[in-house]
Amino acid sequence: MDVIADYSNEHHRIPVMALWETVFGYETAHNTPSLAIDKKLAVKDGLFFVALSGNDVVGTVLAGYDGHRGWLYSVAVHPVHRRKGLGAQLVNHAERALTLRGCMKINLQIISTNESVKTFYESLGYSTEPRISMGKKVDSNIATLGR
Repeated sequence: MDVIADYSNEHHRIPVMALWETVFGYETAHNTPSLAIDKKLAVKDGLFFVALSGNDVVGTVLAGYDGHRGWLYSVAVHPVHRRKGLGAQLVNHAERALTLRGCMKINLQIISTNESVKTFYESLGYSTEPRISMGKKVDSNIATLGR
């Protein structure tokens, strides 16, 4: 039976990093697992969750809330545990946490060519919006990593 729990750096850090390497790959250094975890923990918002099968981390979701909108990040399910509803459980868990904080709208971003992920989110009630996603890296806040 899978359980969703709050992230614990002591117990989950290494398994989460391994899961994210498996699921996301990380070709660029600006969002390596260790840096992403450290930045999320610094916020101390209680919106980092893991899915556990026994003691094994098999999924994650990070959420963010700025008082205006909520965001979902790093929704990941280990390939062996996919197609069992775990991704939907993780998203629903994060949605409940955001809703309890007063969030009225939840956003997420996916790579436009990832049709299976698009279909997954559509099945959960998300829709494509006519927006242009723009970003700017803040190099001074990105650790130089020897990759």
